[in-house]
Amino acid sequence: MSQDNSDQAEFWTTSAGQKWVEQQEMLDAFMQPVLDGLFERAPLRPGDRVLDIGCGTGASTLQAAERVGAAGTVLGADISPTMLAHASARAGAANNVTFEVADASDYTFDAESYDHLISRFGVMFFADPVAAFRNILRGLKPGADVTFAAWGQIQQNPWFTIAAQAAKEELGAPPSVDPDAPGPFAFRDVARVTDILTDAGFTDVSADVVALHLSPPGRLPDVARMATSVGPAARTVEYFQGSAADAEAIANRVEKAFEAFQTDQGVRVPAEINFFRARRADR
Repeated sequence: MSQDNSDQAEFWTTSAGQKWVEQQEMLDAFMQPVLDGLFERAPLRPGDRVLDIGCGTGASTLQAAERVGAAGTVLGADISPTMLAHASARAGAANNVTFEVADASDYTFDAESYDHLISRFGVMFFADPVAAFRNILRGLKPGADVTFAAWGQIQQNPWFTIAAQAAKEELGAPPSVDPDAPGPFAFRDVARVTDILTDAGFTDVSADVVALHLSPPGRLPDVARMATSVGPAARTVEYFQGSAADAEAIANRVEKAFEAFQTDQGVRVPAEINFFRARRADR
């Protein structure tokens, strides 16, 4: 892993970013329960200036803009031009939303400008998270609130583990990686993240570890293909230069395993999400 975020920029701009754009509607619906949990905890007020880190294709930014109203503003920052182009198109003529291609670890945010920092799964990819949060803190007003969501413990998130196991059974195991390295589960350990935020200068750090159900739309085969096309299964296929037939075989394995999550209301995948809150100290 490089000591900057250039590898993350390349990953989210190329194949991964394009897949998220192509499946934006399904992924947004899938992760809406996480956004609901985030906004339940984020005290956004009309007129607030909000900074949304790792905004991706814009769902969190646009929903935050609805909450702060015409008198407020939301800046969606992301490292992927591919995803931000799609986010900007979704925003249309909204005049309280802007998007910026930015590596939040070193981007020069306007000093002491934002009332609230939010993020849905956008802050787990920093090569140096303490330095990144120190940089972000400079853009927050004294007393500003911080609310973000991160994946919890790996074994409690079968969306990842089932797809990863299916890909391993079909193609083999790719090289192991440090789970604390930048990636989906880098913030699974509440104590570690609490230390990161405290070391970066934040105060009143707290976390809620929440069990919920993710709600991917569509039929079970569609859900299985989505799980295979993003995340660890997709990386395994890419590592082994797998074919379309390999990806389909993995999706079939995932579909069979996901049968356990089929309900009368559709597929409901259990998940563990860490919701963190903190503040920039008042002067």
